[in-house]
Amino acid sequence: MTYSAHLLDLQNLPSAEKALLGLGADPAGVSIMGPKSVFRVIKLKNVPPVAANILKQEILSYGGESANAYGAINHSVEKTDVLICATLAQFEKLVEKLKQHQFGLPDLAKEIASALANYDSPPRPLKIGKKEFRFGERTYIMGILNVTPDSFSDGGKYRTPGEAAGTAKKMAAEGADIIDIGGQSSRPGSAEITVDEEIGRVAPVIEELKKENLIISVDTYRSKVAEAALKAGAHLINDISGLRFDPSLAQVCAKYQAPLVLMHIQGTPQNMQKAPAYRDLLAEIIDYLSESVRLAEKAGVRDVIVDPGFGFGKTKEHNLEILKNLKSFRTLGRPLLIGTSRKSTIGEVLDLPVGSRMMGTSATIAVAILNGVDIIRVHDVAEMKQTAQMTDAIVRRI
Repeated sequence: MTYSAHLLDLQNLPSAEKALLGLGADPAGVSIMGPKSVFRVIKLKNVPPVAANILKQEILSYGGESANAYGAINHSVEKTDVLICATLAQFEKLVEKLKQHQFGLPDLAKEIASALANYDSPPRPLKIGKKEFRFGERTYIMGILNVTPDSFSDGGKYRTPGEAAGTAKKMAAEGADIIDIGGQSSRPGSAEITVDEEIGRVAPVIEELKKENLIISVDTYRSKVAEAALKAGAHLINDISGLRFDPSLAQVCAKYQAPLVLMHIQGTPQNMQKAPAYRDLLAEIIDYLSESVRLAEKAGVRDVIVDPGFGFGKTKEHNLEILKNLKSFRTLGRPLLIGTSRKSTIGEVLDLPVGSRMMGTSATIAVAILNGVDIIRVHDVAEMKQTAQMTDAIVRRI
């Protein structure tokens, strides 16, 4: 008899259950074996040594593994990061056991359970304007419409609100689910303009588009611009600062019951690319976005989308690491947006100018979808729609 062997990449519980049922396994056995077939690694931050040592003992007793700083053994460090490596079944047992302990371990149990649940489940549906977005079924597309003279890719393209509106309608026909209007450039080194000037750029375009039944987003971090945009008929606000530049923006969105995109940025557009540096890139961005979500919810914002801020205070290596590890941001439990379109990282990798980066953008979009993104923000809607459709056909399967 000739035997064969191959490896399976069982990324979630449904894929494990499908593989087991394909063997002809008993359904009762599948419910037991499924959680034992999916492996996860969770990183915990700032754990006191006593809690880290208990964590290690407990997960080892269930057959998992735990790693932390050597100094946690003799309490020579005040805090340690912890890596826990286990199957879903082992994590389930660990969570239940930690609820019975002291030393803050019940709170850690909640964090672990929440991270696992969010990672493996699509975000809840979200209504923007009159459209319901059902994440996990397909990738949604946000088309970029910059009405600025100095944006890095398409600045100065439109002379009148009518011309800009015409492009928006074309993008919608090509498959854009959202039109994102920007009145102030956020390219590296860009100069700030006045609030009135920004409103004067975006409001007339919104007025032109109101009757077209499009979902309109406005790319701004200013509360006064957001209020003018929402009054004019916008449905969504896209804040590059994650509520750090103008915290009152959250109150405006809550007032109009408008969803809010919260992005990570290190520094400001004026200085963000001078010397970006991180000790723990993914953890720092996740912590930043977690705080942004908390600020939004505290103000009464119900619907939040998160964006790790590709290109905003990051080097090429930072951006590539984010793209490769986008799934980590699923633990936030929010729809995930990314904007890689035509950006400098693509130019650096391929040694190409802005106008020649479509193929590179397409590659980043495919990887982003593979790694769990829900919304892509792009310039070339028709082409990236094809990329998304093809990648969805491959990725969004059990």
